Amino acid sequence: MGDDPVLYQIRVCGHLGPTLLTAFPAFAPEQQGTETVLTGMLPDASALYGVLHEIEGLGLDLLEVRRVRPPMGEHSVSTEQQNTLDAILRRSALPVGSDVGEQRRLLRELTSAQPLPPDVTLTSTTLGGVPVAAITIDGVEPRHVVLYFHGGVYVLGDAASAAGLASEVGRRTGAKVYSVDYRLAPEHPYPAAVDDALATYEALLKDGFAPADIVLAGESAGGGLAIATLVNARDRGLPLPAAAYVMSPYADLTLAGASIDTKRAADPLLSRELLEPRVTDYTAGQDPALALISPVFADLSGLPPLLIQVGSHEVLLDDAVRLAQQAAGADVSVTLDVTPGVPHVFQAYGPLLDEATAALERAGQFLTARLRA
Repeated sequence: MGDDPVLYQIRVCGHLGPTLLTAFPAFAPEQQGTETVLTGMLPDASALYGVLHEIEGLGLDLLEVRRVRPPMGEHSVSTEQQNTLDAILRRSALPVGSDVGEQRRLLRELTSAQPLPPDVTLTSTTLGGVPVAAITIDGVEPRHVVLYFHGGVYVLGDAASAAGLASEVGRRTGAKVYSVDYRLAPEHPYPAAVDDALATYEALLKDGFAPADIVLAGESAGGGLAIATLVNARDRGLPLPAAAYVMSPYADLTLAGASIDTKRAADPLLSRELLEPRVTDYTAGQDPALALISPVFADLSGLPPLLIQVGSHEVLLDDAVRLAQQAAGADVSVTLDVTPGVPHVFQAYGPLLDEATAALERAGQFLTARLRA
């Protein structure tokens, strides 16, 4: 039964004194080095969300939430994790009708509560005049480069907020990551993001990186932007990178995919009502069906191998499916990887969802096999 109590371990940074521990009466504390591990039973996803909210309110750094697996024969861990994540995301979803400023503020609050892993270093720099966050992982001697594009429907997010997920891609490919701070609409509508993305790729080539040592990656709008960058680079006669990995790509800004409506109830984050105003912000009067805006309509011939991952509980499911079909029809080597029961960019929720880690592992294997040894 999904309503059975669940045993959780919650790891936070620092030692919690007696006063702070009174805020978590259902948990047994254990000090592990500079961290505190709280272990306890919770009745449902709402209770877990309440604890996480309390941790945030106390100013504590949340490091990990782990559901302790039940004995064999009990109900599905995966289903419980999915239900827990769904409940958390529905509570934190951006409100329909809110303006860009409010959505940016809410997203900053959400992402600022998620610290980077302690072995990840973030350095601000530029590529081709475009701000980027250079991401390195302790103990990883980078032999390759991941050029990473964050999500946010072209109006939200930044390079630093995506650094956690971007670093997980770099970790699994033995690569240094450059997360790109491309310009955002409505202040900078199309083609600003496309121009910035191409400029960063050209800069890597001019800096001496071999295309065989570069892969592109991105989530949501960043996934669409990664594909658009490949098309743009091909059309300009540039040598193409070894591969591209896109998560839940936002690839059709005409919003014509059937899943925009059929997956509305299943998707805890996105909807047609939430996306439509942001399409207008980005396109600014341009045709949303243009190839570099909606690469699902682009000629994809000649592109390098693609890995497209998507969850079945998201309105952009058909963007991924149709993008894969478009690539296959153009004789591109493409892998479409659909994970059932998980939401938009589910790879970002590794501490809560086993499928996230498994998907990133598959992506790491895919990219490593295509990068120059």
